[in-house]
Amino acid sequence: MSSTAVFGEEPLATGGVAYGGPAPKRIVVAFGFWIFLLSDIVMFSTLFATYAVLGHATAGGPGGAQLFNQARVAIETACLLLSSYTCGLMWMAIGARNRSATYLAAAVTFVLGATFLGLEASEFAGMIRIGATPERSAFLSAFFTLVGCHGAHVTFGLLWLIVMMAQIATRGFRPTVERRLACFSLFWHALDIIWVGLFSVVYLIGAR
Repeated sequence: MSSTAVFGEEPLATGGVAYGGPAPKRIVVAFGFWIFLLSDIVMFSTLFATYAVLGHATAGGPGGAQLFNQARVAIETACLLLSSYTCGLMWMAIGARNRSATYLAAAVTFVLGATFLGLEASEFAGMIRIGATPERSAFLSAFFTLVGCHGAHVTFGLLWLIVMMAQIATRGFRPTVERRLACFSLFWHALDIIWVGLFSVVYLIGAR
C-alpha cells in the first residue's frame, strides 16, 4: 500500500499530491477565533489611537489628573490580572477532568471579573455625577468609548463563562465544550493584555 493511501491522499495526474477532505473542526474553530481576536485588537488599536490624539482635548473641563483614582484603578487591575490566573487554573482543571476544581476556579474568575466591573461602573457613575460626561469634551468621549468598550467585553466574557459552566454541568467535558472553553480562555487573556495597555496609556500617562 502506498503512503498516499495511508494518509488519505490522492495522487494527481501531474505527479503531485492532493489532500482531500475538509480540515478538522478544531483547526477551523481555532483559526476563526484567532481572526476574531485579531479583528478585536485592530478595533482597540483604533480606539487607543483616538484617545492618544484627543487625550488633551479637555475643552477647559477636568482631565485625567482630576478624575482618576489611582488606588481604585490599582484594585481593578489586580482583580483582572488575578482572574486571568484563576482562568488558567480552570483550564488546568478541565484538562484533569476535575469538575469541582473547574467550578471553583470559574467561580473565582467570575467574582474577580464582576468586582472589576463594579469598580469601573462606580468610577463612571462618580464622573457623571460631577458633570464629566462623554459630551463634556473630546477627551471624555474618547475615555468613555475606550474604557467602556473594554468593560462591555468583560461583561460578555462573564456571561459566556456562565453559559460554559452550564454546558459542563449538562454535557460534561465533550470536545465541543472544551473547544468553546479554550476560546473563552483566549478571549479572557486577551482582555487582560488589552487592559494592561489601557491602564498604562489612560491611567498612568493620563493622570499626569
